[in-house]
Amino acid sequence: MTATKGFVVPAGGGKHLDMTTPGRFAALKLLGHETNESVMLFEETVPVGTKSLFHLHRDSDEVAWVLAGEITFKIGDEVTVGGPGTCAFFPRNVPHAWKSTGRETGRVLFMYTPAAAGGYVEDLLKRPGPINDDERNKLRERYRWEVVGPNPL
Repeated sequence: MTATKGFVVPAGGGKHLDMTTPGRFAALKLLGHETNESVMLFEETVPVGTKSLFHLHRDSDEVAWVLAGEITFKIGDEVTVGGPGTCAFFPRNVPHAWKSTGRETGRVLFMYTPAAAGGYVEDLLKRPGPINDDERNKLRERYRWEVVGPNPL
């Protein structure tokens, strides 16, 4: 689909994706094919202690906007803690990680531009259930995610 006109995703709208951690899920709001691959956007609910891998994206920049809770970000060598309203930018090819470190469940809006790296998250929607580590690694490779190591936070 080529984006030739705008559209609205209502509150509570989007495609729902259950993640591997209990209580962790995502609402996919803008999919790459809907935006002519310009952006991919999703809101993720992250219980306290939830964390990403220490990773980078080869083909996309990433933005994270904290909506609720407290999130600690590591971007390259810098570590920053932010609450609601905090915005983080992860340039492509720069290792980064995050962790929900507050006292309450966090909510974060993530955006990839261009949408390439978001294909990983979108592809998880197509799976009938949980995937094994080998399948997950193949998906990361396909969408040019590189795991640098365990989350240092």
